[in-house]
Amino acid sequence: MEQKFFADTMLGKLARWLRVVGCDVAYKPLLDDAELVARAREEGRLILTRDTLLIRRRWAREHHLFVVGDHWRDQLRQVVTALGIDPFRRFLTRCLECNEPLRDMDRMKVAQRVPPYVHDTREQFRECLACGRIYWGGTHREGMVMELEKLLGEWRWRDSRFRGE
Repeated sequence: MEQKFFADTMLGKLARWLRVVGCDVAYKPLLDDAELVARAREEGRLILTRDTLLIRRRWAREHHLFVVGDHWRDQLRQVVTALGIDPFRRFLTRCLECNEPLRDMDRMKVAQRVPPYVHDTREQFRECLACGRIYWGGTHREGMVMELEKLLGEWRWRDSRFRGE
């Protein structure tokens, strides 16, 4: 079973990038510490935090990873390394906004929902069933790949499907 996470309010960008690499990351910045810990416990999530007061709570003491870095790049590198996450295995399989798994969509079914050029030049599309957002391989995706390659140089892309080709 894959590890699930709950990121505290200080780690929004980290939460988003962990979703990019396919991790299930809850992020609710308006929750107070007690609520965050209760939800993480109920949902079986490891708490990612930079808050020393939060980790003093009884259940959180043994169910957290204290994130050291100030910048999201350092934070992502720490989490991926510490927890042995393969950032390329499930690349872009979750919605970056609402964290739900994406499903493959038939190209013809998205024709009215994406720009004509995108529809004409791309073969693969994915949709979030929760929010309806559509994903496809393009320059934004390629930028994410380059960022991850630069950040996590020890892993290499061997499969062109991740580049949206």
